[in-house]
Order: sequence, then C-alpha cells, then structure tokens
Amino acid sequence: MLSSLMSGDIEGFIIRLVLTLPIVLISLSVHETAHGYVAYKLGDPTAYNLGRLSLNPIKHLDPLGTLSMILFGFGWAKPVPINTRYFRKPKRDMALTGVAGPVSNILLAVFFALLLKATIFIFGFVTLTEFTSQLYYWLWVFFSLGVQLNVTLAVFNFIPVPPLDGSRVLFVFLPSSAYFKIMRYEKYIYLVFLVALAIGLLDTPINIMSDFIIKLIDAAVF
Repeated sequence: MLSSLMSGDIEGFIIRLVLTLPIVLISLSVHETAHGYVAYKLGDPTAYNLGRLSLNPIKHLDPLGTLSMILFGFGWAKPVPINTRYFRKPKRDMALTGVAGPVSNILLAVFFALLLKATIFIFGFVTLTEFTSQLYYWLWVFFSLGVQLNVTLAVFNFIPVPPLDGSRVLFVFLPSSAYFKIMRYEKYIYLVFLVALAIGLLDTPINIMSDFIIKLIDAAVF
C-alpha cells in the first residue's frame, strides 16, 4: 500500500510536488527539534538558548538540504549545535542526541501511516463523487508521501558522514582521538559525500533500506 504511491502521470507529479513542501517543512522541523530537546534534557542548553527548540521551519532549514529533499526525497536541515562539555557521559549522550532526529522521523512516519489508514477507513463509508474521489486521492497522496519522506529522511541521516546524525553515533564506536582526527577533514568528507549524492551512488542503498522500513510500517499498521 505505502510503497505503491503513483507518480507516473503529470497530475500525480504536480500533486506530489505541491504536497512535498509542507511535509519537508514539518519533517525537518520535528527532526531538529528532537535533537535539541534530547540535548537539553541531557544537560546541554545550547539549542535552547539559540531558540532552536522550535517547530518554526525557518530556524532549521538548510537551503541545499531542503532542495535535495524536495527533488530527491532525502536531505538535511541546519544541524542543531551541541556542546558535549555539558554532557555527563559525552559519548553516550552524543549518540542519544544523534539518534533522536531519525527516530522522531520514524515516529512521524508511523503517525502519517495511521492517518492514511484512518482516511481509507472513513472513505469506505463515503459515497464517492467527483469531489470526494479527488479529496480522497489528495489525502492518500499526502499521507503516503509523509510516510515515504520521513522514512527516507531517517535512513539518510543515519549515514555516518558529518554533519549527518550517523557521524554522532559513530562517536560511540571510535576512540575519541580517531573520531576527532576524522572530524578535522569534515569539510572534505562532506564535499565527497555531496558528489556521491549528486551522481546517485547513494540512491540504491538508501532506497533499499527505506523500502524495508516502509514495508515494516505497512505490515504493522495495515
């Protein structure tokens, strides 16, 4: 059900494009707010002091990451600043802060899936006219996109490349000296990553993992 979203005809493409933007704004805002909130609860007030504990998308959006998500279905926001000096257990707390963003998107994907299930259930009792058929289609596309984009955003951000969340989780498994040596080359790694993204090297692994998680959500909800 969730993995069969129509996108072949022109009308479907236009609807997808129009509906993608609000989902991107919601998803990225929830993602970054989750990072900031968990860091705040673990003792780091940096994001709070900078006003990043907010669902206002303007505070979080990275232009390139937002455009990437609209065009390709995966992207990133402006990273929430984290100061590990406030953490009692820096490695553990850094990992928890990093995981919070993708987990929030998985939960948001489940929420969209439940809304989709409710829509299908409700419209099962509605007499379908031209108007109600169009309304049903738009809602179905919107909620399906909500699932797909949030799952893909979660999978994408788990890639262990700075500034993505996976690099924060990587901090747990590497000696501190090795981790900070890698971070010295963050800008260069990021450039190589963007090239790989642009030429499509990451498409297949991201899509495989995203499809797997979507099928799990599909099986759990439907």
